[in-house]
Amino acid sequence: MQYDSARVAPEVLQQSVRSIGYDLLINKENQEEEHAAALQRHYQQIKQRTIWSTTLSLPVVVIGMFFMNMPYGNYIMMALATPVVFVLGGQFYINAWKQARHGKANMDTLVALSTGIAWLFSVFNTLYPEFWHQRGLHAHVYFEAAAVVIAFISLGKLLEEKAKSNTSSAIKKLMGLQPKTVLRVEASGQIEEIPVAQVQVNDLLLVKPGEKVPVDGKVTDGGSYVDESMITGEPLPANKQPGDKVFAGTINQKGSFRFRAEKVGADTLLAQIIRMVQEAQGSKAPVQKLVDKIAGIFVPVVIGIAVITFTAWMIFGDENAFTHALLTSVTVLVIACPCALGLATPTAIMVGVGKGAENNILIRDAESLELAHQVNVLVLDKTGTVTVGKPAVTDLIWFTSDETAHALLYTLERQSEHPLADAVVTYLQDKNVPAVPLEHFESITGQGVSGYYNGRAYYVGNIQLMISRNVMISKEIAAKAAALQAAAQTVVFFAADTLLVAVIAISDAIKPSSREAVATLQQNGIEVYMLTGDNAHTAAAVAQQAGIRHYRAEVLPADKAAFVKALQQAGKVVAMAGDGINDSQALAQADVSIAMGKGSDIAMDVAKMTLITSDLNSIPKALKLSGKTVHAIKQNLFWAFIYNVIGIPLAAGVLYPFNGFLLDPMIAGAAMALSSVSVVSNSLRLKATKL
Repeated sequence: MQYDSARVAPEVLQQSVRSIGYDLLINKENQEEEHAAALQRHYQQIKQRTIWSTTLSLPVVVIGMFFMNMPYGNYIMMALATPVVFVLGGQFYINAWKQARHGKANMDTLVALSTGIAWLFSVFNTLYPEFWHQRGLHAHVYFEAAAVVIAFISLGKLLEEKAKSNTSSAIKKLMGLQPKTVLRVEASGQIEEIPVAQVQVNDLLLVKPGEKVPVDGKVTDGGSYVDESMITGEPLPANKQPGDKVFAGTINQKGSFRFRAEKVGADTLLAQIIRMVQEAQGSKAPVQKLVDKIAGIFVPVVIGIAVITFTAWMIFGDENAFTHALLTSVTVLVIACPCALGLATPTAIMVGVGKGAENNILIRDAESLELAHQVNVLVLDKTGTVTVGKPAVTDLIWFTSDETAHALLYTLERQSEHPLADAVVTYLQDKNVPAVPLEHFESITGQGVSGYYNGRAYYVGNIQLMISRNVMISKEIAAKAAALQAAAQTVVFFAADTLLVAVIAISDAIKPSSREAVATLQQNGIEVYMLTGDNAHTAAAVAQQAGIRHYRAEVLPADKAAFVKALQQAGKVVAMAGDGINDSQALAQADVSIAMGKGSDIAMDVAKMTLITSDLNSIPKALKLSGKTVHAIKQNLFWAFIYNVIGIPLAAGVLYPFNGFLLDPMIAGAAMALSSVSVVSNSLRLKATKL
């Protein structure tokens, strides 16, 4: 969206936005920090309001329900309820006024109207009870209803704000992936440490072992393995040699290299990931709350009924027409107090969140819990989501009974810098295999390693190394190796001189639960897609093992987000499950985002649900829990409104012409309490639900 700076200034736009209850940040320099600070301040304010409103409301409820005839009870309740309604609940009145100025009504309007009327009516009855006593009526007060509504709706808003605060922390962590300083190699050969912001295109930079790559570029000399999981999601570090590209935020492993900067600042791939996460999070319109929709209709209807009630009594009433007109019209407004309505969503959400936690599902956002039952497409990342996420030895076939060979394999792999060597080392360490002293060790680039022991040569590496060293491999072993590779496993050979000693199969195995979870989801009518940065061969093998019909390989982070967006544009409700930084864009774009608990902090911050366990069966459980929770919310709304549907006509005196019945305010208060008890009891039924 663009604006004409000659016709309107940013400050004018800011003022207009603030007039309807929002804010606009116009300081470009510290916008991210300002936004994060504003969110945190807002969250802390709501937290304090919720704590204080709950603390002050509890004694009001106890007195109003059980000790209503105690001396000065009404005055004590008035003293406690007044700050709850007008200080702690002041925001509801401000927002209601802003909505009214634009001819709108929402939940804030209903809260402000009903609690304000209930408070005024209760104050009048506390200070001037004789007005009703002289007319043979009891001066009933509704302080507890007004205070409780503010407390519970504040609690609901607190849950929403908590979810919003996670968004900014995800962006901050993404920004933290880029180092603050970098080593620049000058033309003279001197190395200078400078801030990353000063790096220019074509600068020559040095990256030491364990450091993060500062900007995008191309390796000029040296070599190393670089952990690029934030981009590809794959657990194996990529081998970098002169001519290979490197990307900002990726982590160098054991070697050193120099590279020429090609993209800096906002042009780097990391900066693009951050920007797309921000856009995806900002572009998602929040789901319009059902309660706000109902309130928008309910508020004018209730006001209309109250006005009609007052007018009808004044026209058709007897000698007590004004008394009855005042009592019935106020009772209509008070009886509409959304006590049960305010409880309907928060209680079901809180019980649903608790039920999720019992089943290893952490739910950060009420919106995702309400929406998850509508999901008809689930997009899964491969590594760490469908698979375990860490290469491990799946098969080790020995062709010798010599125990020394085990020790030599362990020793060679322990000295190797290749990422797959760690899997072999871990496997043999678990079997308590000892190390032996080698006479010589050599790393053979792109092929493997070699060493000498007792005058004999030993080799660990790929098929090219075996061929170059004239190692004999039978047709049976070659066929076995080919079968393992077809199943997405990497095959490593171990030889002594020209004799093959062992064949090792290494892979990132699929989780035991993956196939069962995928089958359950597909039986429930949910399409399952797998996206991976890995090659097509591995992707096909993993998809086949997990029973996934649709998959895409060699997919970049931006491609994942674009794929999710395309599904949404086709009318699908999309859930995305992933565990890596490379999944963060797609997670932010998805309607329902699910992070695997052992994944990156950034994925967990972006996602609205986190699975504590790595068991994929928790996803069908989360979707089922959403359906149960939404069903409970709708039932709660029924209980909240059935009371109003029956109570409002009775409060208006619809039966008075027939049998002289007028609704006693005491009965109205009891019905209001019963309505709230019904809502809470119905929500608690969720605890007994089996997922």
